[in-house]
Amino acid sequence: MAEGEKSLDGLELSKEWLEAADSRAELFRYLKEQVPQIFCLKKESSPQEEEELMQSRLFLPLECFLFGEDPQEGLEKLKQGSTSSQLCGRVFKEGETVYSCRDCAIDPTCVLCMDCFQDSVHKGHRYKMHASSGGGFCDCGDIEAWKIGPCCSKHDPGAATAMVTDECGLEPEIYGRAERLFRILLHYVTDFLVWEENLELSAELQPRTKDNAYYCVLYNDEHHSYDHVIYTLQRSVNCDQAEAQTHTALIDKEGRRAVKRGTLRSCQQARDLIRSNSEHISLQPLRVEILHAAVMAHQTFVLRLGPWFQKVISYSVGFRQAFCQVALETNADGDQPCLISRLMLNDGRMYKGARKIVHELVFCSMLMETEFKKLFAIEFTKYYKQLQKDFIIDDHERSISITALSVQIFTVPTLARQLIEEGNVIKVIVGTVMELLREHLDNNNRFFFLGYNSDKFSRIQIIFHDLRYILISKPSVWTEELRREFLEGFKVFLGLLKCMQGMEEVKRQFGQHIAVEPEWEAGFSLQIQLRHILAMFQDWCSSDDEILLLAFEECHKVLMQCNNQSFHREATNYYMLKHILHVCPYKVSQEPVSIHLPISRLLAGLYVLLCRTGAVERLDDPERFDHTLLAEHPLRCVVLAAQVSAEMWRRNGLSLVSQVYYYQDVKCRDEMYDKDILMLQIAASKMDPNHFLMLVLLRFELFDYFKGSMNKDQDELIQWNRLTEEMLYLLIVIIGERYVPGISHVTKEDVTMREVIHLLCIEPMAHSSLVKGLPENESHETGLETVITKVATFKKPGVSGHGLYGVKKERLVDFNPFFYHYSRSQHSKAEESQKKRRTHEGHDKALCPPVPPAFCPAFSSIVRLLSCDIIIHILRHTLQRAAEDRATHWTEAMIQRALHLIGQALLEEKTQLEESTMEEVAFDFSLKARRIGSEHGKSVFLLLSKIKAVPSLEAQKDMVKWVLQMFEIVKCLREKSSPTASMSVDTTKPEESVQDKEKAERKRKAEAAKLHRQKIMAQMSTMQKNFIESNKMLYDNMPETGTQGGEPVVTTESCAMEHRELCVAIGPHRGSSPAEREVLTCILCQEEQEVAAQAPAMVLTACVQRSTVLTQCRGRIPTNRADGTGTSYPLFMPPELAVGTHTGSCGHVMHATCWQKYFEAVQNMTRNRLHAELIIDLENGEYLCPLCKSLCNTVVPLIPFERLMFNYENAEIIGQHLTLPRWIQIISARIKGLKSVAQDNDCNTESTSVDGDTGLCGEGQPDFRSILSYGVQEPRKFSDSIVEMLVVCATTVHRVGLQTAPNEQCPRVPLMAWNTCAFTIQAIENILQEGGKSLFGSLQNRQLAGLKAIVQFSAAQRIKSSQAVIQRHFNDMLGVLLPVIGRKNTPSLPEVDFFHLLVGLVLSIPALYQEEAVDLQPSAVSSAYNHLHILHLVTMAQMLQVLLSSTDFPAVAGEETEESRAAAELYTTVSQHTERLIPDVSGISVAERVKRGIEPFLRCAALFFNCLTGVQPPEELFSTAVTSQGQMEALCSYLALPSNVFQLFQEHREAVTPLLKRWCGSPAVTKALKGKNPTVRYPRRRNRLIDLPEDYSALLNQASHFQCPNSTDDDRKHPTLCLFCGAMLCSQSSCCLSQLDGEDVGACTAHAATCGAGVGMFLRIRECEIVLMASRTRGSTYPAPYLDDYGETDPHLGRGNPLHICPERYRKLNQLWQQHCILEEIARSLEVVNVMFAFEWQML
Repeated sequence: MAEGEKSLDGLELSKEWLEAADSRAELFRYLKEQVPQIFCLKKESSPQEEEELMQSRLFLPLECFLFGEDPQEGLEKLKQGSTSSQLCGRVFKEGETVYSCRDCAIDPTCVLCMDCFQDSVHKGHRYKMHASSGGGFCDCGDIEAWKIGPCCSKHDPGAATAMVTDECGLEPEIYGRAERLFRILLHYVTDFLVWEENLELSAELQPRTKDNAYYCVLYNDEHHSYDHVIYTLQRSVNCDQAEAQTHTALIDKEGRRAVKRGTLRSCQQARDLIRSNSEHISLQPLRVEILHAAVMAHQTFVLRLGPWFQKVISYSVGFRQAFCQVALETNADGDQPCLISRLMLNDGRMYKGARKIVHELVFCSMLMETEFKKLFAIEFTKYYKQLQKDFIIDDHERSISITALSVQIFTVPTLARQLIEEGNVIKVIVGTVMELLREHLDNNNRFFFLGYNSDKFSRIQIIFHDLRYILISKPSVWTEELRREFLEGFKVFLGLLKCMQGMEEVKRQFGQHIAVEPEWEAGFSLQIQLRHILAMFQDWCSSDDEILLLAFEECHKVLMQCNNQSFHREATNYYMLKHILHVCPYKVSQEPVSIHLPISRLLAGLYVLLCRTGAVERLDDPERFDHTLLAEHPLRCVVLAAQVSAEMWRRNGLSLVSQVYYYQDVKCRDEMYDKDILMLQIAASKMDPNHFLMLVLLRFELFDYFKGSMNKDQDELIQWNRLTEEMLYLLIVIIGERYVPGISHVTKEDVTMREVIHLLCIEPMAHSSLVKGLPENESHETGLETVITKVATFKKPGVSGHGLYGVKKERLVDFNPFFYHYSRSQHSKAEESQKKRRTHEGHDKALCPPVPPAFCPAFSSIVRLLSCDIIIHILRHTLQRAAEDRATHWTEAMIQRALHLIGQALLEEKTQLEESTMEEVAFDFSLKARRIGSEHGKSVFLLLSKIKAVPSLEAQKDMVKWVLQMFEIVKCLREKSSPTASMSVDTTKPEESVQDKEKAERKRKAEAAKLHRQKIMAQMSTMQKNFIESNKMLYDNMPETGTQGGEPVVTTESCAMEHRELCVAIGPHRGSSPAEREVLTCILCQEEQEVAAQAPAMVLTACVQRSTVLTQCRGRIPTNRADGTGTSYPLFMPPELAVGTHTGSCGHVMHATCWQKYFEAVQNMTRNRLHAELIIDLENGEYLCPLCKSLCNTVVPLIPFERLMFNYENAEIIGQHLTLPRWIQIISARIKGLKSVAQDNDCNTESTSVDGDTGLCGEGQPDFRSILSYGVQEPRKFSDSIVEMLVVCATTVHRVGLQTAPNEQCPRVPLMAWNTCAFTIQAIENILQEGGKSLFGSLQNRQLAGLKAIVQFSAAQRIKSSQAVIQRHFNDMLGVLLPVIGRKNTPSLPEVDFFHLLVGLVLSIPALYQEEAVDLQPSAVSSAYNHLHILHLVTMAQMLQVLLSSTDFPAVAGEETEESRAAAELYTTVSQHTERLIPDVSGISVAERVKRGIEPFLRCAALFFNCLTGVQPPEELFSTAVTSQGQMEALCSYLALPSNVFQLFQEHREAVTPLLKRWCGSPAVTKALKGKNPTVRYPRRRNRLIDLPEDYSALLNQASHFQCPNSTDDDRKHPTLCLFCGAMLCSQSSCCLSQLDGEDVGACTAHAATCGAGVGMFLRIRECEIVLMASRTRGSTYPAPYLDDYGETDPHLGRGNPLHICPERYRKLNQLWQQHCILEEIARSLEVVNVMFAFEWQML
């Protein structure tokens, strides 16, 4: 009823508004009353209450007005008649994953949201993923954004219902109402969003009585940090820290926050305080405004109207069109901009929350409608300059600026063309940049960036993105209008380049080093921004011949204007070899020179395009171009780079070195160095070759050097040599670098292929390294994928590292050692690599020049350089220096380059001779090279023969040989004869014979060495055999020599021989312990020592940690009882193994004293190291192993096996008396006696017989000391240092395992030692089982040594602990098996882990032998029987535990056996006791189920007894080839169990029958069977890391749908996946902080505490990296197990290629966890990375 009334009120109100003459006034009157009653009240209402009032009182009447009826009914009608939108339009949040298709996207800005991508055709294409910076929107449905597949399956309109945008589908009446309402509300919204502090409310909204209620509002800025604002608020408005933090977080998120409500005066005081306090910290005060409560209320409502508008617009296309119509309409007189323009123009002054509303409204309205998008784009372009100026002075990021919308408009091809034609947007954008950069112009109208503002400059650079967007897709059809406007824009762009041409000139510093490094970064960052724009302008020009010609002419004209003031002196004549060059004098080393020549380079690019298209023929009067002048500046630039390389500009500092580096670097070289080479090639093709070479010599300042003048100054000689190298290199490049479309007939693919070949000739490379080494185009593509398979083979990665590409052999013919894109280091690496390869393959070391593609006709004359007089002179002069062999006058690099040039010339001549007749070939290099020079008297050819003998040119000998062979080949071609027949004998034969002799000599020496080695090996083998023969007796008797000295050998030799082979660990037939001495070396002092009980202690490094690796109840960690008296953990380990204590060792041994010194040194040193606490926690005794740097926190003392002489005859006799019932009686009597001794403290008191209700009887009741009659001996004595180390280790295990303060007297210390022993064995058994490895023989030595040490350490606990405490523990533990001696709260069978119980009982039973007057321990025989009976009892209990927890029995077919009968009998007995019977369960099924269930227990027991006694296990346990049945039999044999384990119940029927009844009758068993208590199934579940999806995008999809449980806002979240349990967490977010031990921690840290006992392994999904956590303060990142197709990981999705899981790497992560190596991995990674700033891992 209430709903109906509300709706009625709304309808009545809306009718009143509709009927009113002035709807606006009526509506405002209503808002004036209602809005201040809902928002910004004195008493703050709850958000829910506020929302309800707003819906009922404000939005409902508005919606009634809109529909003219009940909104629900109106909406239903609307839905029936409308179709869904084809456009997706999802606006991206910051950090959201977006997808782009590299095959189909028109440009890289075309992206899809996660949902659309998953349902699109692009999922199977070459896609890229990356995180959005926020503010963009999904392009699904935009046909202009995609070549194919523009719509996903959800947004595909289908052929029948293709969307027609101009039909709104709304009734005219509703459309009229919508337009009317939107106009009123949009004006209202606009007025309040652009509100200024001093404005008054309009009369319509002015409240009747103006209250003195004001708000002091604080705005966000980017100058003040979080801490500054918190500090200011605490000082200014009297709030506590928590409140100040809340205010600050909201100010940062929403852009503003009311920090005080009060009277005008109190708010003014608060404002002044905030300003003054914030001014102290940073020079700028915080922005504070005082707003009246009514204004604040209206502004709050306006923010809520934004989402309401979005909701209403989404109802219908008609509503959207009505909204756009209103937003874009201008008022009648046209003097004011439209509403949307008003909002845009005020964007820079609005706060974050307001901006967000405006941007979202633009997205959901105008950008979704083609026609209105065009109108909006025109408005945007009209105010473009003002918007950008506002953005420059705004301090907010671009993602929340209206200017960021340019990407949505300018990238649409049709819109871009229209904006060029109608608004000349190119001119607008470039004009904006020019206006903003005008302040940086110098007197010559060139840019000069000294003292520029980097923040402002980086904002200006962003404007270039818009120019790139406009040019991103070139037109296929040119209209006259487009031509005219484009050329107009191009001219303006040339004006910008004109200001860059020759900017920031440098002059060589003489005498002293430059005082201040000049500014250079700004110029290069401009160049980097223009790199793609220049390429795009050239691309646009190339698509139309007319445009290309006009652009070239315009560019040339501007270049001539720039070059007017180039020279300060008149032209002069220069003479060389009868050639005259008339040119102006200029020296790079003495006069100013600039590296920035964008116009020269653009002209070169345009000229090559003219040649490619053939339009060069249409150039007017090509002779007017002065090529000497065109080449001048590029040549100067190349010379500058050469002189810097020759270290002539060292005094100019690093800035110039950096400029030259970038000039040739992959980021800039396309539009810098490459274009300079291009211009020099253009000049070389047009000028006389001799003149061109003279110009090059002149500018390299080598003219006089090659004319013969010599300077004796050493430094100058070195410089000349270096410059000669660079000059020859430039000639190689000009002649040989033809891989540019237009210079020769090559494609872009050929160019990329050549780049890749040369990169791979350096070394095999990963895909990402290749991509970095290749230039990107405007779409961020390198073209690598299309060519890589043609030139390289891929080698997949292993468990670490990444996949590598290696160049194919057949492609090596293209290798050019002087490839012009090699840096100096790359050149030497490639040369070395290729020489090594050739040597390895048995070839010579000559790296010949490759055969280049032929020049295009326009450039074919460049080859004349190779046969002109000057080049012959240069080569002769260079070789002459080497032939004279005067050390400082030449370098090997010069000769190498000269030989390469000669090779190029000979290859050119050979090619020409092969393609044409000799008469047609004018190229005569070989003839000129053989001609004797007038000055020197030697030809190039003769000089080559001479330099072959120069010793220091040994490395070039093969190259010289190849060049001389080429001379012969060319000579033969000229003479038309076979080259092999006339090969000049005098030059080749002697050479070959010397080489052959050397090879033969090397071979002979190798053979001799091999024979010598074989002879020595034979001698050693003979000596070894003789020794074994002569000492045969010694070898045969080896095992018997292990008896203890002085002890009589009781057994006969035959008996010893018989039992030596016994592989039984316990009982009367146990094998012997190993008797060999163990001598180990300390890793610190390198001294050897035998491990002995009485010797000084030797210790193993070890790390103790809590672990949940084996848990069956992940996430539940039991709390430890504070007192040590309880009968829960650690006395009994629950079967869930919820948390255990693992002790692992790296196996490195030290003396205890050496370790103590090392540990003290580590502590002293680490305290002084920065952030050392991140790696090792000194408080907890951590250190890194001195050898392998593993993390350790204790040491385990090494204790040798106890050497026992086992009397087998005695054992046989005792065995007949000491049956299990008798043993139980004796133990029970002893326990009872010890209890009474402890109570009465009277040694003479006789213990009464055991209570009759045990149901046990024997030959006479045993007394208190009966136990001693079966054999006792003196306990082992340990040295003081071993005892001390036992305490150190036990205390650490106790402290870490129970997370308690160290206390060596605590009764739980021995318990924790036994627990860690049991848990570590279980963890190792788990690893072996998971890895499919054998139980014995598979462990690494370090693991085995560590395990033995831990078992022996645990066994030695009774030495140090109070015997009474251990006796009590034994009593309590035995109470599980013998309920009669247990306490009231002793756990029953289903509540205990029996392996932990076995270890505890075996290691604590010796304490029963303690007598008051004398220390005793059981003899070897007593121990054997104790172990046997304990194991039998525990095994039976374990079998029963398996049986009771089983509900699913496997269906096994087979004949009935003794085993199955015994199993069936046991099952029946148990069923009777428990009153539970599962029908149709065969004995075979029971047997199979129980055997499977107890196998892990038996495997652990075998490991335990092996480490305790050292008895060798049977061979079957060393192999994985044995069947499971064979394994089981071997285990039973080793553990002295019958192979049919059910036989135990029959053998010990007398003792077990009453026990079975007691065991089955406990309340816990009853509850478990009824399902009231959760039980563990056996064998236990083997824990592994969770299964991850094969495709990473599935994980990203999961993350995109992740909802934080504690937050409703749409802020960016960091979904993080726990790999242990699969929980998705919200990390690094304040919404999910929780308290842990009184400290704030993030979601991951809190989760790790319960899921992994403090250890965690998380996958940060958006960052695609693993985080390993070890504690609150320590963690590290680790590569995710996802690889792209190139075998590389992609942290932070930097490359964005599709990723797939690598099972091997995930397996390695699983092993890292199961082997408890996470702590170690973290410590290692932190040790490698020098941590400067501590990362707050606890906040993750």
